[in-house]
Amino acid sequence: MTAIAPPPVSDQTTRTLVVPSPRRRNRNRAAIGRDRSALRGIGLVLLWAFVVLNVAWMVWMVIQAFRDTRAILADPWGMPTSLDPVNFVTAWTVGDFATATMNSVVTTVVSSFLTVALAAPAAYYLSRVENRLTNSLTLYFVLGLGIPAQVIVIPLFVMLNEVYLTDSLIGLNLVYIGVSMPFTVFLLTAFFRSLPLEMEEAAALDGTTAFGTFWRITLPLAKGGILTAFVLQVISHWNETLLALTLLQSTEKYTLPVALISFIQQQTYSGADWGGLFAGLCIVVLPMLAIYLWLGRRLTEGLTLGMGK
Repeated sequence: MTAIAPPPVSDQTTRTLVVPSPRRRNRNRAAIGRDRSALRGIGLVLLWAFVVLNVAWMVWMVIQAFRDTRAILADPWGMPTSLDPVNFVTAWTVGDFATATMNSVVTTVVSSFLTVALAAPAAYYLSRVENRLTNSLTLYFVLGLGIPAQVIVIPLFVMLNEVYLTDSLIGLNLVYIGVSMPFTVFLLTAFFRSLPLEMEEAAALDGTTAFGTFWRITLPLAKGGILTAFVLQVISHWNETLLALTLLQSTEKYTLPVALISFIQQQTYSGADWGGLFAGLCIVVLPMLAIYLWLGRRLTEGLTLGMGK
């Protein structure tokens, strides 16, 4: 009886696939889960620390607005003895915040409304029509997001000076609209793409024109995104300082941020009035904070709805 010889061993090294056991896989998953939980805990701690710091700063600013300069310098962390609004009266009259508030309200509302009114049809068209022209226009608006305002300040000033629109609220409105268009179109384009097409197709079958479909169907469905874009522009235009400081020279045309800077400069020569300065900060900051607290949830929903597509 002949023995069967074993098969020849190849010179090539054979690789064996080692499959981890279920127990080891569970241990690995538990370790990864612990690492993620630790990182998440650290992130939450840092986030809440940042929130508490900002809230504490806001509360401290409001408290100091009811104290005089001598009390603030003597005890920066003290509490006011009364709620006398004399600092707000000083900022409102000496700093001419009354005129500046009216200018800011008019400029902010008009520029924000016109920005959204112009961006909404453009974004709707770009979201529904795909060809070389619309792709190029979309890329053009996206590129506009990467241009900082500091780069275009001097060209804007020279261009507006040629048409006599410097030191003019009309010129400032036009600049705000032009600067805000890229972001608004980009935001609304993403939002319109997330809306269902079935209702628009049904309206087209009924003979509704493209403008009728946009006005009667798409805009009511997109009211969350429209409101989000409008509120974001209101906050941005209300707080904008660089362009207004560059384009406006007359005191009666100052917006609130520029009036606050002018008020600080007045304190440099006449003696620092820290209570009035804090009151001026409250006048500038608190209205936008109130709007955000009122519409914060809608604003967050509008920003996240357009991320689906």
